[in-house]
Amino acid sequence: MQARRKPVLAIDLGGTKIMTAIISHQGQIMAKDFSPTLAGEGSEAVIARLLSAIDHLLNLKNIAPSKLHAISIAAAGAIDLERGLVTSSPHLPDWHDVPLRDIVSTRYKVNTVLMNDANAAALGEHKFGAGKGVDNLILITVGTGIGGGIIINGRLYSGAGGGAGEVGHMTIDVNGPRCSCGNIGCWEMLVSGTAIAREAIARIRRGERSILTEMVGGKLEDITAEKVETAARGGDPLALEVISQAATYLGVGMVNLVNIFNPEMIIVGGGVAKMGELLLEPARQVVRERAFRLAAGAVHIVQAQLGDDGGVLGAAAFALSLTASKG
Repeated sequence: MQARRKPVLAIDLGGTKIMTAIISHQGQIMAKDFSPTLAGEGSEAVIARLLSAIDHLLNLKNIAPSKLHAISIAAAGAIDLERGLVTSSPHLPDWHDVPLRDIVSTRYKVNTVLMNDANAAALGEHKFGAGKGVDNLILITVGTGIGGGIIINGRLYSGAGGGAGEVGHMTIDVNGPRCSCGNIGCWEMLVSGTAIAREAIARIRRGERSILTEMVGGKLEDITAEKVETAARGGDPLALEVISQAATYLGVGMVNLVNIFNPEMIIVGGGVAKMGELLLEPARQVVRERAFRLAAGAVHIVQAQLGDDGGVLGAAAFALSLTASKG
């Protein structure tokens, strides 16, 4: 029992940042820190940076690794849960079958678990956020790409090998743009922050007018989804149309999920979700119009509550649940 009261050191390893946190067995964040991933430097450099981030947080709180319940890592990409491998990741170049779990557990001599970052965020929202008390939900993270996590009957659904929830790579448009995964027309190529910025830039280069051009001083490559949102809230027609298109595609993907899983709730998180109702209400309308009536009537589509903390809270909950299931 005493072992279960030890804190978990949780890590959210993404394409742009590494978040580390020490989390109590009750789900309280005792300390957290951020560092850049600098993913382009390759897996060895990123792992060295991750280990340094762990060391820094342990020193900051004066906690020895032996005083941890576990280290739990939520990483972007396709995760082999049983073997503890990051098999591949569109946002972590050069990562192929990297044994991240064993690298960390060998260094710190503490039980270590590895999971997908969007699955962790889903578990975090289910345990502590918008999905608390909801037994059947899907979380979608819409940021640089799109990730997903699925909760069925109150439990994280991981699939046969740990790869479930890669909803961002559903084919939405068979004639759409090529994705970094190699497929054509993936959901994340049509809805993500990257997709929104790319669409706005393409339309301006085709000769359409927008306040975005002035906002970036003519440097179109500096247009981001956040800037498109700002322009849209200022009434810019092009920006409004770009977000409307993204919202429609978001809704189309949700229709697929609603018809397949019949969830009680879809939670939308990630940086693009900060657009709020500007993005979500048109997507809800698509679900109401296109999904089966019974399933569409049962689902609530809401914004995530935990923000950047969702991944580390979910990773900690995952590590603690493994001990509880063994106990």
